[in-house]
Parts: sequence; structure tokens; C-alpha cells
Amino acid sequence: MKITFLGTGTSQGIPVIACDCKVCTSKSKHDKRLRVSVLIEDMGKAIVIDSGPDFRYQMLRVGLCHLDAILFTHEHKDHVAGLDDVRAFNHKQQAEIDIYAHYRVQEALRREFHYIFSGNKYPGIPRLKLNTIEENQVFDVAGISVMPISVMHFKLPVFGYRIRGFSYITDANSISEEEKFKIKGSEVLVINALQKTKHISHFTLDEALTLAAEIGAKKTYITHISHNMGTHKEVSKELPEGVFLAYDGLELTVDGQY
Repeated sequence: MKITFLGTGTSQGIPVIACDCKVCTSKSKHDKRLRVSVLIEDMGKAIVIDSGPDFRYQMLRVGLCHLDAILFTHEHKDHVAGLDDVRAFNHKQQAEIDIYAHYRVQEALRREFHYIFSGNKYPGIPRLKLNTIEENQVFDVAGISVMPISVMHFKLPVFGYRIRGFSYITDANSISEEEKFKIKGSEVLVINALQKTKHISHFTLDEALTLAAEIGAKKTYITHISHNMGTHKEVSKELPEGVFLAYDGLELTVDGQY
């Protein structure tokens, strides 16, 4: 199973508009972060988690020519805003694209993209097939088994996902003991950490490191990173063994089973 980080930045991305901090002005490619998303390729299938505002460019940058499904973690704009651009895959594949989301997220998509779900279908609009994700119910995506993981993003429930030995948690600041149990045994854990200082709805770096140590994955990657975290080079030096800052374009191979 191949994992490609399409974006590793927070809602504003890096660089942030009109910001002249050392992170936003860094020349390092590792400090250029699109909105958070990941591509999973397994058994000839391609699944994307979240289609944020940078979805079009992310697809072009990675050269993806076939998409089987999109899994949504939650309804915030930095995770759904690029959904309209799936119509290019509709045209090429001559088929609907499967969308997997909690019913609450589906309702948000119906509001945000009302024209897609209108009774009067305008020519060329995206064609989607909505599939509902239920808590604690493993589901199948293009022959790939996916386990939803329920986390909290302040007061908003969000889904993380585990696919075999790969667990992906973004936009969270708390996880129950029951849900942590689902993540344990992962070969690779991806966890959000916005910055080093306390935040109302995201893990800090220290909180993410504490969780990583508790889960005990062979490798942990930090994502959903803001410019307040520091440069990739600086922060990487502070991380314990087996923990890394993810960056856009990073590719991993994960072989582990449940």
C-alpha cells in the first residue's frame, strides 16, 4: 500500500497570505504546505482522504489519472472545498465517484454544493454517489477495508481512518481510550499537531508526541502543521526517534495488517 501526502498544512496553508515570518518566507520545499490531504493506492485502487481547496493542484502535481473514492473526515472548508474538481475524473472514467462521509458531513456537502444535488442537473457538474459511514462499523471502499476512528475536534466529531497498518488522524484534540485501542498496532500513525502552544481544537506538538508514544507505532508522522510550529528543519531536530514531520509529496509504503 502506497501513501502519498498531498498536503500537510493547516487551513491557511504555508506560506500564509501576507505573512513574512521565517516559515512563510523559507525557501525549503518542506515548508511549502498545501491544505491537508492524503492519497492511498492499494490493489490498483486510488482513494483520497479529503478534497480541500488545493485538490485540483494536488491531483495535477501527483499525476493521478484514476480516482475510486474520496473519504471525508469532516465538513470544514479546508477539507471539502475542492470537491467540484472531481468532475474531471467523472469525464475520464465515465462513472460516478464514490463519496464516503458521516450523514452530517453529507448534509454539509448538499448545502455547500447544492447544484450537484439539485433536481435539475446542469451539464458537466460532478457526479457523486454518497455512502454513509457509521461509527464503529468497518466499511469497504473499492475492495479495501476501512475502519473509522472517532475523534473530537473541540466539540465537532471527526472521523480518522485505519486501513490495515496505516492510521490517519487529522483535526483532533482528543481521542477516547476506546478509539485509541483501534489505532494500536499500527505500523504507521499520522497525527495532527498544529503548533507548540495550546490550541482549542488541535493537538499541540507535545500532545501529539505523547499520543504517539502511547500508540507505539513503528513510525509516526505529524501533519496539519501551521506556520507557528517552526521550520521543518528546526522542528525535525527536536523529534524523538521514529517521529517525523510529514511534508507535501512524501511517499510511504505500508505493509502491515490489522
